[in-house]
This record gives sequence, structure tokens and C-alpha cells, in this order.
Amino acid sequence: MFERFTEKAINAVSEAQRFAIELGCAEVCPEHLLLALVSEAKGVSLKLFRMYNITPEGLKNEISIKKSQGTQNSQNIRFNNEVKEILKQTLDLASKSGNQNILFEHLFLSVITKNETSQNILKTFGFDINNSKEILTKLVERKIKRLEHPESEDEDEKNASFESMYEGEALNEVLDKAVSKLSTSGYEILGTEQIIASILESSNSNIIETLAKYGINESGFENKLSKIKNRQSEFEGKKIIFTPNAFMMMNLAIQTAKELGSSEITPEHIILSLLKLKKGLAYEIIKSFNINEENLSSEILKPIEKQMPESLLIMKLAKEEARRIGRNTVGTEMFLLGILGEGSSVASEVLNNLEITIKDARNVVETLVGYGNEYFDKEITFTKRAKKVLEKAWLSAKNNNKQKIEAVDLLTAITNEPDSLAMKVLETLGVDAVEIRHGIRSIKD
Repeated sequence: MFERFTEKAINAVSEAQRFAIELGCAEVCPEHLLLALVSEAKGVSLKLFRMYNITPEGLKNEISIKKSQGTQNSQNIRFNNEVKEILKQTLDLASKSGNQNILFEHLFLSVITKNETSQNILKTFGFDINNSKEILTKLVERKIKRLEHPESEDEDEKNASFESMYEGEALNEVLDKAVSKLSTSGYEILGTEQIIASILESSNSNIIETLAKYGINESGFENKLSKIKNRQSEFEGKKIIFTPNAFMMMNLAIQTAKELGSSEITPEHIILSLLKLKKGLAYEIIKSFNINEENLSSEILKPIEKQMPESLLIMKLAKEEARRIGRNTVGTEMFLLGILGEGSSVASEVLNNLEITIKDARNVVETLVGYGNEYFDKEITFTKRAKKVLEKAWLSAKNNNKQKIEAVDLLTAITNEPDSLAMKVLETLGVDAVEIRHGIRSIKD
């Protein structure tokens, strides 16, 4: 278990065992590990403890550890369940941050953020856990060279044309009603409030039922809207056909649809985008219902995820691959790993026929991208090149009258981006775009 621990981290664990024996305990407890961290602390870690006047002697006086008769051999003394969980969390923390080695700071972070016993002890000294976590996190980040994603320098992607959004029965119904509401309201620019109000009176029963569970219905929304005297919340930029916030919401809805594997925009995508955007009159009204926004988003997603289109599974797997090597960014290379991980699509079959395995692809990706050191309380983002590939896959699905983006659409889009990292991976493994396209045609025919 300790093969990845640095010498300093191992010394802290050994010192915890020594403290357990010294205090006549049968097991190593979190208190012993905390004592060891204070005893072995150097540099920034030592400064943190000194800031709150925490010393090994003072800590011993503060804590109460259940003792047992007799002594234990340091080679055999066992860890109690709390310490086992701390060590597991330390391994997970290091892996998620992209560190090859488990540092003393990883152990420190795990003890102060993952263990209630240690937290309670530290609080008696006035120890600021959140501030210390931030300092330690930055320290760990400095100990690994940050490698910028190779696709981060791609040219800026253009916003998708709204003309392509109008191609969909569900969206057409919503926008037609929204425009009608706009004319009766006396405004000339379509805002989030008309779009959401139209969704609430649309024929899409699933989303209406979900919103109703949270107390959001047509009459309640309209009642709150009628009490709003101005539209200042809708304007944060120059006036266009949509208010700026409505424009951002609809652009976000396009991206949401792509990531969820849909080739058309639905009311669900719009609501999810509004909750993510957190701007505009419609959001202010929905927020006033005092709902749990995370729960609402989760409930809207449930039926979509049950259908599990190929590309949605691939997106999930791509994000997992990014996390595995300590990244908050998904590039085209992660799409490729996602396709291979999905394993049952036409695209996966094509790659398998070309003897491309996920193990080999991962090795190349790790060489090209390297391990990052990013923590995962941040949202996973896509590189501009990845968004471009996703846009091409979306358009391909639409042009072929598919309701869902398929894995083969993604793979085809990758072959049309010769400078993408995914194609570099494939070329490194001895496969080119021509072979992939031929393989796709062969299976389809």
C-alpha cells in the first residue's frame, strides 16, 4: 500500500505507530496520525501548526485516547478503521490530483478534511480547516509541473447559428409561443422569461411534471412575472433578437444538447441551461420558489440518462478518463478513449478491427498530455477543439435525420480534424483517417 508514499509521508505513518505504542494503545487511531503530522511537520505545514500554537505536547494534553493493557510491536500494530479510511482517501486524493507519489501534504489534507475526529480536535485550537486546505492544495499543485493541454491553443469556436436550433418540433412549439407572448407583452426582444413561460404551457408533459414537483407551474410563474416592474435582469450587453441572457441560455442549451447526445434542443436542455447560467428574469423567478436547483437538475437528467445514447456514455467515460490523469479538461483524445471504453458501438468496432486497444491508447494519451494536478471540485470543461468535434458530430447527426448523436458521428468528426490530439494518438498507433473512414463504410455497408 505504501509503495507510492514519499519517505516523508512514510515517516509520518511510522511515527503514528510509535505514538500508539508509547500511549499504550492496541490500534493506530486518527489522534496518533495527527500527533505524527505535527511532530514531523516542516516548512509550510509546520508554519500552519505554529500559526495556531499546536505542538505535539499540547496536542497530547488535548486528546483522549482509549488505552489497552500491554504494548504492541510496531511492525504488527494495526490501523483502526478510521485510519484505514484516511489512508484510502490519501491515495484517492493523490490519484485525482495527478500525483505519481503520495506526499506528506496529501496525508495532511486527508486528515484535516476527511476525518471528523481530527477536525474536532483541531477546532479546539481554533485551526482554520478551509484556509489550511487552500494553502496545502496550492502547495501540492506547485510540486507538480502543470502541463497545459495541447489543444488549449485552438482557435476560438464560433457560436452555433440559431437557425439550426429551429429545426425541431419541440423547440418550434416553445419559440412560437414565446414570440406570441413577446408581442402581447409590448417588448421587442425575446427574453428568458417568455421562453420559460412558454415551456410551462407547452405539451411536453415530462418536464412540466418535474417542475411541478418543485412548485413551479404556469400560473405561479406568471404571477411572479406580473409583479416584476422592469427587465433590467435581462440586459447585460447590447440588444439583439434575444436579450443577452436569453442568447447565452440558448447557446448553452445547444452545448447541453450535444453533451447529452441529442441532435435537437428540447425544453429540458433549456431548463438545465438556465439553472447552469443562473442569470435572467426567469432564473430569478425560479429561484424565488426556494427549490434545490441541484436536485431539480438531477431529476430532469434522470429520464435522459435512462435512454443512455452512445455519445452520452462516451462523454461520461471521457470525463472519467480526464479525472484519472488529474485533468479538469476533456480534449478529443478523451473522446477517443470514451469511444473505446463504450465498447459496443460501430465506432468501437471499427477501432477494434484496426487493433486499437484502450490500454495502448491510454499509454499514448498519457505520453502526449501528461498527468495534471487539478482537483475535481471544479466542473469538467471541454477544449475548443473538442467542442469543434462535438459540433461536427451534432451537425452530422442532424443532417442524417438522427435524433441522437452516435459514436460513429464522433469518430467521423475526429477524422475531419487532422490536427486533433485524438488523430495524433491514432497515428502514433499506426492508423490514419482513410483507414477509419473505410472501416466505417465497410461496417455500414
